[in-house]
Amino acid sequence: MKYTLWTLAVLAVLSSSSCQSPDSNRLEDAGIIPIPSAISSASGVFELGDDSSIQLMGTSEDLTRVGNYLADKLRPATGYDIPVSSGSGDLILELTDGEASEKYSIEITSEQVKISSTSAAGLYYGMQTLIKAFPVEIENTSKVDVDWVLANGTIEDEPEFAYRGAMLDVARHFISMEDVKHYIDQMGSLKFNYLHLHLSDDQGWRIEIKSWPKLTEIGGKTEVGGTEGGFYTQEEYSEIVDYAADRFITVVPEIDMPGHTNAALAAYAELNPGVNLPDGDFATMTEGKIDFDILDKNPEPAELYTGIEVGFSTFATNKEITYTFVEDVIRELVELTPGPYIHIGGDESHVTEKDDYIYFVERVQEIVTKYGKKSIGWDEVATAKLLPGTVAQFWALEENAKLAKEQGNQILMSPAKRAYLDMQYDSTSRLGLHWAAYIELDDAYNWDPATYADGINKSDILGVEAPLWTETIASRADIEYMAFPRLAALAEVAWSTNERRNWEDFQKRIAQQGKRWDINGIGFYRSPKVNW
Repeated sequence: MKYTLWTLAVLAVLSSSSCQSPDSNRLEDAGIIPIPSAISSASGVFELGDDSSIQLMGTSEDLTRVGNYLADKLRPATGYDIPVSSGSGDLILELTDGEASEKYSIEITSEQVKISSTSAAGLYYGMQTLIKAFPVEIENTSKVDVDWVLANGTIEDEPEFAYRGAMLDVARHFISMEDVKHYIDQMGSLKFNYLHLHLSDDQGWRIEIKSWPKLTEIGGKTEVGGTEGGFYTQEEYSEIVDYAADRFITVVPEIDMPGHTNAALAAYAELNPGVNLPDGDFATMTEGKIDFDILDKNPEPAELYTGIEVGFSTFATNKEITYTFVEDVIRELVELTPGPYIHIGGDESHVTEKDDYIYFVERVQEIVTKYGKKSIGWDEVATAKLLPGTVAQFWALEENAKLAKEQGNQILMSPAKRAYLDMQYDSTSRLGLHWAAYIELDDAYNWDPATYADGINKSDILGVEAPLWTETIASRADIEYMAFPRLAALAEVAWSTNERRNWEDFQKRIAQQGKRWDINGIGFYRSPKVNW
């Protein structure tokens, strides 16, 4: 058979292209989010094959769990068996000696891939990076005909902040356990390590407290808009805690108080504040107004509330029954929560007298400490005397963050203008509010926690948290639309150094992440700031 010179030239180009395309891949181009501390590429590729296996080096139940997680992630799209053992393998998870940290390294050669860390959590984060280094088709749940190649090179990585959190408000609208688990899965892939559950508010009480059963019987019945609410039994809550822990995520439960407490006040009238009138009679407070028509020595239960206004409710801070209640709730939560923190709320308690508010916050901190935990509170709690270890979550006022710093306490950064996932992207967003700001993807990405607030430095900051309030959010689809892609941007703010972050580079990498979300059926917001 004869070939023309033109045909031979075309064949040569095609042959060259097919041979060189795997080698032309670079780890830097893999679209890894959050961006690692350092990436160094080398020539050549590693190819996963049907004889590939995972080798565990070290002894730990957590190590075995990470190995099985990696295998479970790789098997569906590749169709390979990928056994896990301590014998031999070309995918190596090495648990090394030394002080446990979240730092990890990955070395990819043509013969093997090795992830090393002094902790199982570090290996888990390395594994998440490795998954993102594979072609995006690895996200498929059925076999795909793809060359499963990784560019050779090394990755060194460690987090910028110890606390990397996301918050779900399950009180305004109740979120099912299955949807919470789905959110945890996405958090794990982005290296978050704390899930803050906002379990109570004016519109609903979402956690079973056995010593106060009407909290869920009455306070859990409804939600914003008047639709049926719901709650987690203690067994369901424990299941969420365990599911998160399997992904190295610690649950932080929040009981918001002394404000944002209408659901509890509807369940137990005795927690309502009374107003002493000049003649000695008693009245109750309803939505911030004294009802002088109710002149009873016993306060009435509040009416269930399904709107979205804030600041009208408060516990009776001068009654011992309130502190008995708070201690019972905290005691039961502590028994269910292995993590170090209990969130005590403290925001927008507008109808609580200032001195009463300070007394309440200081006393509740003591209760949390009594049960071996540390308190987190919204930044208003810093107007009280903070106990050592109490964390102020900055969302609104820089002066409150400074008060916390001046007391020697750390700050959790959640500025509403940058980190609130319930804020609309722009005026056309179909969900969300905009009282703090419109937050496009670049707004969520382009800020530095260490310089955001005057006088607050990196050493003052425990970490970063992205709250998702649910006044307008009622389903998994709503969550996905509001959280993604901004949750990925905030994951990088929390994990990667400011020097490593670059918006133009992130635009390219988030577009690749978008392909993964598409494969996973996640209905994210396609920001016009990105060429998807």
